[in-house]
Amino acid sequence: MNKIGSVKSDNFTDKFFKKSELIPAVVQEYGTNEVLMLAYMNRESLEKTFETGYTWFYSRSRKELWNKGATSGHLQKIVKIYGDCDDDTLLIIVKQIGAACHTGKHSCFFNEIWRGKNE
Repeated sequence: MNKIGSVKSDNFTDKFFKKSELIPAVVQEYGTNEVLMLAYMNRESLEKTFETGYTWFYSRSRKELWNKGATSGHLQKIVKIYGDCDDDTLLIIVKQIGAACHTGKHSCFFNEIWRGKNE
């Protein structure tokens, strides 16, 4: 257990990194269930997320850790984190402060590309 929340055990995260050094993390807004963004985490960013209670990710292009909202103020306060059935993806439930997308949109998923006839 840490000061921010509790985890199952010290090494329970090992199972998420058996297939790859990076795992996708789907970020969803608490209360609305809106999907805000998708980012990638490595071991260190997941540990920093646990330690701070805010989201940390690994930038594949810059090859470095980044704290979501550190420069913009659009922080993501962690409510819960779930692992999927295959232990290779995370679902992070957050209280979003400001926009989640770097474009200024609330969600990164605003470009509709297909809609069924009955929708």
